[in-house]
Amino acid sequence: MDTHPGHVDGPRPPTASPAEAWAALLEGNQRFVAGEMEHPSQGADRRAEVSVDQHPFAVLFGCSDSRVAAEIIFDRGLGDMFVVRTAGHVVDTTVIGSIEYGVDLLGAPLVVVLGHDNCGAVGAASRAVMTGEMPSGFVRAIVDRVIPSIVTRSVIQPGTAPGAPVRSDGDGYALSIPGPDELRREHVRATVRMLQAYSASLADAVTNGRCAIVGVEYTLADGRVNVVEAIGEI
Repeated sequence: MDTHPGHVDGPRPPTASPAEAWAALLEGNQRFVAGEMEHPSQGADRRAEVSVDQHPFAVLFGCSDSRVAAEIIFDRGLGDMFVVRTAGHVVDTTVIGSIEYGVDLLGAPLVVVLGHDNCGAVGAASRAVMTGEMPSGFVRAIVDRVIPSIVTRSVIQPGTAPGAPVRSDGDGYALSIPGPDELRREHVRATVRMLQAYSASLADAVTNGRCAIVGVEYTLADGRVNVVEAIGEI
């Protein structure tokens, strides 16, 4: 049986590299975009195979958005990915612990941070920065964790539109507010860097070439994923 990670019937080989794991996910996304899904690892045999053990070839940390279901957009199945999701892919200690579990205990050679366009959490954080208006309840905790990722050296006045120029900060810098696309990508970049900075075990795995962390953006309309940031070789 062929055990290449992209093969329909084969599980991930134990020695899969970060680059091989990323290639398998990218191939799956290309099938999804083309409407030619193979739905690998979803049959009765696979269900029985993973009932006693799991060896996912990637950890997927993504947004909880109902339109961004990881196994669907990467055309994968049971046991292929260890998935962690929060609204706006915001990081806390349980998220980092879950990702470390996937890499250190399950042996996944790849961590993918999955952002997407039209993200409600990033949009709410942008509005909060520009207008001072914060959501109520525990939704505010999500926005609070997104804001640091998107705040730049810009001097932002209430009511200023994204992309509009604003005044200098006094040090000779020409300042402007990034548009929504750049804010969204910056949040993905910040999340990737945060995982490496906060987790000593992830940083060690990347340094030793055992794992890579890649941040990607998913486009809702066409289903494509595009790399925004990568730490390690993919």
